[in-house]
Amino acid sequence: MFFILSKILLFTLSPYTWLLIAIYFALFSKKTVRAKRAKYAAIFIALFFSNTFIYKEFCRQWEIFGTPISQVKHYDVAIVLTGMAEYNNDLQVLSARRGIDRIWQTISLYKAGKIDRILISGDHGYLIDKGLHEATQLKEILVKWGIPEHVIITETKSKNTYENAVESQKIVNRLFPNSNAILLVTSGRHMRRARACFNKLGLKCDTYSTDLFTGPNRSFTFDELIIPDVSTMSDWHSLLKEMIGYIAYDMTGKI
Repeated sequence: MFFILSKILLFTLSPYTWLLIAIYFALFSKKTVRAKRAKYAAIFIALFFSNTFIYKEFCRQWEIFGTPISQVKHYDVAIVLTGMAEYNNDLQVLSARRGIDRIWQTISLYKAGKIDRILISGDHGYLIDKGLHEATQLKEILVKWGIPEHVIITETKSKNTYENAVESQKIVNRLFPNSNAILLVTSGRHMRRARACFNKLGLKCDTYSTDLFTGPNRSFTFDELIIPDVSTMSDWHSLLKEMIGYIAYDMTGKI
């Protein structure tokens, strides 16, 4: 039920939704004062949530910053959380999204001798089957790319972050009992919630954040400061999803 409700209510976290609601009231409200306020609200939402500099400043407070690969020690296994691809049913191939950096960086860690095994955790996070079975499909690709099949472990039951932690813990307890050399790999925005879930279950992991928007030092260009970017509104949606998700997990005892 928690999983279904989270998916149904997800659209309410989008600045696009807020913008459409404000525009609707600005155009169709019969009360002049309400229409005027809605118009100003629409302008504010459009400018605020499309400003990349503002987004990055908020994101810096939330992301778990990355670690240079040269500073990563050796680990028995890296747990890589899915949620980085979609499936193209016409072409029958995985279609990479920004989060694909999770597996990309994991491959680099393996090639650098930093990790011995790769545990890919997660099937898909949809309410219905769209052809995506991410852990299995990613393993098939990695094996084709030359990574030995025995190196890759798949966990195919979980559909959300909490289930990632629950199911991964079962595998770690079975294959890596008493190991203190476990690395958690996921996106920087997602890492705070993911780490909290694993810690709650007593599975202590070091973290390796990927596809980062920010870092310890501020970095932005002049166009990010003044030019609106519609893609930034989508980035806000993902960030707000993580923030509200963290609160929801805390309230339901998952972290």
